[in-house]
Amino acid sequence: MSETSPAAAPVVRDATDADFPFIQSIYAHHVLTGVASFEEAPPSVDEMQKRHAAVLSHGLPYIVAVLDGKVAGYAYATLYRPRIAYRYTIEDSIYVDDGCRGRGVGRSLIAALIERCEQGPWRQMIAVIADGGRGGSLSLHRDAGFELVGTLKAVGFKHGRWLDSTMMQRALGHGSDVLPADADTTK
Repeated sequence: MSETSPAAAPVVRDATDADFPFIQSIYAHHVLTGVASFEEAPPSVDEMQKRHAAVLSHGLPYIVAVLDGKVAGYAYATLYRPRIAYRYTIEDSIYVDDGCRGRGVGRSLIAALIERCEQGPWRQMIAVIADGGRGGSLSLHRDAGFELVGTLKAVGFKHGRWLDSTMMQRALGHGSDVLPADADTTK
């Protein structure tokens, strides 16, 4: 009788410069074949590294999941909007290598991303999910505590069809129950 060992869990860590050829490849696949991104031309490795630097400049996390010794997915948070009143709200992005779906990569990434973001001043996380989350994003986010807050109809056009954007939201830490420590209530 042979025993099967459980599949190894992904290891989540900060992204490094050496990861960017893999990150760019994962993203390029999603850009070219899917609708998770509304970009139509994949950015270069250099451009992806610039975007990484912009994320880090705001103190936000940019992480990868490693499975079987290779980058199997990545995630990061960005500012939701640039205006100051949105300073406690961020948006998540998660991309999984197509060959690694169903192996817990997305689940590991979203859990780690939420945990890291809760260590900062942010209070709300927004997920903008294309095409009704047909690729599993809707259930991934729901399982991570996000709630459906609405759908923007036909706001994107890619691959010859109109695309909706489904909005989901999750409180981080105290959410809106407690004012931020640096809140100025006079403005």
